[in-house]
Amino acid sequence: MNILHGLILIPAFFLITAVHAQQPDPPGQAAPGEKPEYEAYLFAHMTHQDYGRLYYSVSLDGLHWSSLNEGKRVSEAYQGHPDIAKGPDGRYFMAGNRSDASPDIVIWVSEDLTSWKKHATYTPPLKKTPGYTDALQRIGAPKLFYDEASGKFIMTWHTPHVEGSKEDPESYWASQRTLYVFSEDLITFEGPPRKLFEWEFGTIDVIIRKAGDTYYAILKDETYPTLYWPTGKTIRIARSDQLTGPYSLPSDPISPNFREAPALLPSPDGKVWYLYYEQYPGVSYGLSIADNLNGPWYQASGYTFFSTWDKYRLPPSVRHGCMIPISREEYDTLVKTFGMEDRGE
Repeated sequence: MNILHGLILIPAFFLITAVHAQQPDPPGQAAPGEKPEYEAYLFAHMTHQDYGRLYYSVSLDGLHWSSLNEGKRVSEAYQGHPDIAKGPDGRYFMAGNRSDASPDIVIWVSEDLTSWKKHATYTPPLKKTPGYTDALQRIGAPKLFYDEASGKFIMTWHTPHVEGSKEDPESYWASQRTLYVFSEDLITFEGPPRKLFEWEFGTIDVIIRKAGDTYYAILKDETYPTLYWPTGKTIRIARSDQLTGPYSLPSDPISPNFREAPALLPSPDGKVWYLYYEQYPGVSYGLSIADNLNGPWYQASGYTFFSTWDKYRLPPSVRHGCMIPISREEYDTLVKTFGMEDRGE
């Protein structure tokens, strides 16, 4: 009788726990009745089915995202891993390239994010990079950041120096180094590319952001994870008091292994950071949260498919790109122009 009684009580206990289990909502939202510092957000991205082409999703809270344009391309011309920076004149600039093997980086410009036109084409002289004459003709995922202190854009990308092989494909990825170049107008570029980091291990998908007087390079550690390199294929952060370094050794991982393409957002109230990253290839997105870019960070709950547990949501099949704050007027214009997917929520 006691055994039977126990068998009945245990399932009942777990049923009650499951019904009432819930995580607190992420911090960073504006209090009821208060105007948020950041009103809306744009996610410019590709999709798993249409890699390297331009799609849009938007959000009002930085957590819950909806597709625009019925989940179709918003540009037929753009190709690349979209990355957008707002210039000092209020225009938006986006970097792209046709493929990693293409010798050119194409810069696009937009007045209001609804349409893009070609602004310039830049062909970096990779083999003239100081200390990197063995660079291969490969350009991965160019990124843009406008630095108000210098009045210049910095464009970063990754370039390898080892071909790799079918037997050892990871040597190619481990050889990726992050290069950069300056420009005042994204038409003319200053000198040959240079290496961003002094340390010698693979990095890709580097984005630069500034908080206070500190520059942060948010990167993917591109060494394969092992017992002897447990930080491999994770998102890490290095910092410096100068835009081009020297940068500190990267932090402990912000993400689990096999994550890439970091995207950083200030929360609506401006007091918290939301750091997204893709679990590739197109499996899901993770979200880490901190009130300081130096950490500590924690990972929010998502992709459980339980409404009380999922604290953020992205459209299905999104792949990496960039996330930027936009005004509510810009958000309304994008929704009016492209139409928003009705998620029934």
